[in-house]
This record gives sequence, structure tokens and C-alpha cells, in this order.
Amino acid sequence: MPTISSEQDALDLAKTFLVAIGQRDSAAAAGCLAADAVLIFPGGVRRRDPAAIAAGSATRYRSIGKSIDAWEVSRQGDVFVVYARGTLFGEWPDGTAFSGIRFIDRFEVAPHGITLQEVWNDTGELRPR
Repeated sequence: MPTISSEQDALDLAKTFLVAIGQRDSAAAAGCLAADAVLIFPGGVRRRDPAAIAAGSATRYRSIGKSIDAWEVSRQGDVFVVYARGTLFGEWPDGTAFSGIRFIDRFEVAPHGITLQEVWNDTGELRPR
């Protein structure tokens, strides 16, 4: 992985990570993460690697994808903070389609990779019971 030294580098790494996760390419996604990365999902669920993300999603969705409306990047010392905002689409486990569910992903990107991803979304409000 190249050293992250600019806002553009951090943005590119976050985009690469989300594409790899969307394609269920755990190896490529893992290559974006720092060794000590923490990934936090709604409800405070913590994951340590992309394979665990896929396993957790498999019980909640038949398929899921993201339409990203906006990216924001800022720098806080040695760390870049990257936000992705948009909507989710896909199918619930029963095959019912969904779309338009709001999400925000927040990444902290250090020179050696993504150290933190925090995910917020409204799936809990809209998921069939």
C-alpha cells in the first residue's frame, strides 16, 4: 500500500475500500486497512476485517450496495478524515427490494491505511420485522 500523504490519497483509499467491500473482495479490502483497524457498524457492532463484514451482512441482507452522493475530506494532524454520504439499495433476506436508505461512512486514514471506519444508516428503522 502506498503511504497516504494527501487528502486525495485518503479519498482514493476510502473509495478503493468501499469498491472492494461492494464486490466482496475481502483481500483487496484488507489491503486498505491498517493492521490495527477497527470497523464499527450500527448498534456498536465491531469488526476487525472485511471477511467479518461480509459474514455479518449475509444475515441482514441478500444483497446491498451504496449510491454515494458526496465525499468530504479533512485533515486532523497526521490523520485524514473521509466522509461518504448517500443511500443504500439491495434486497432483504426475503428477497424484498429496498432503496433510498440513508447512510454515512466516516473513515480515519493514517499514513499506513484506514485505522477506523464508522458506519451509520437507517436500515434498523426500515428493515422488515
